[in-house]
Amino acid sequence: MKWDLLIAGCSRRKAPERRPLPALERYTGGIAPHLRTRFAGHRTARDRIRFLSAEHGLVHADTLLTPYDRQLTPAHADRLRPLVAEQLTREFKAEGVPDRVLLVLEPLYLVPLADLLEHPGRPTLHWVHDPRGWAETAAVLDEWRWP
Repeated sequence: MKWDLLIAGCSRRKAPERRPLPALERYTGGIAPHLRTRFAGHRTARDRIRFLSAEHGLVHADTLLTPYDRQLTPAHADRLRPLVAEQLTREFKAEGVPDRVLLVLEPLYLVPLADLLEHPGRPTLHWVHDPRGWAETAAVLDEWRWP
């Protein structure tokens, strides 16, 4: 089955509500507000969005998150790598390896994703290094014909 995946870095700015919120609503910085607006009613697209959380590793757009405050440091990025590798392995085993992956995240967030970069399934990767780079992100999503 052919499919695409978008992985965005989490943001320092988060919704202040104490109750659990879907990741797409919890994060209020970076490209999250644009993703929320563009894909609010698009279940298929939301199913293909992940956030790389400094606290939780890779989370689905609809994963419920409570408030947290953790900045990704180089040491923590290294410690997060095995968790993210295991999460990707589990997902790829269930869904297959995506054909294309769009990464919208700061360079340090590539460290936990190192196993994706060398995955034997070799998905085509497109990297937007500015976590606020919505224009470039939207152009890729338009090219990929995401809703």
